[in-house]
Amino acid sequence: MTSGARMVNVGEKPLVKRVAQAEARLRLQPSTLAAIRDKRIEKGDVLEIARTAAILGAKATPQLLPLCHPIPLDGIEVELRLEPDALYARVTVRATWRTGVEMEALTATALALLTAWDLVKPLEKDSTGQYPTTQLDGLRVVEKVKGP
Repeated sequence: MTSGARMVNVGEKPLVKRVAQAEARLRLQPSTLAAIRDKRIEKGDVLEIARTAAILGAKATPQLLPLCHPIPLDGIEVELRLEPDALYARVTVRATWRTGVEMEALTATALALLTAWDLVKPLEKDSTGQYPTTQLDGLRVVEKVKGP
């Protein structure tokens, strides 16, 4: 094995259908969640902007992760829902390619929730500008499928 960073050669691998799902939660105050639900966020509709960010994040993954292969994506599905104490995100990414799409699903999920955090910052900060209760939880691959 060589030392240093290198991109793995997947050129000889066959094209295979790939699916990956990732999920996470952004813990928010109940008042912030109500403001999202009621579309009272100054910067715009949090769910639609976060959905768009997730799609962009999946597509941009190779530019963000240095050794991640560029993959032609077949589809991206974004589920966002408000829970009593969090904004939940689940992203499904599909491709027919030589390597998996779990990094695209993880990146998309994280970017959706980071975008939401950015949009609701004024509601989540305390009097000193800190975020005492806001946090991103449980970013994980829920499922990865390879093949038909």
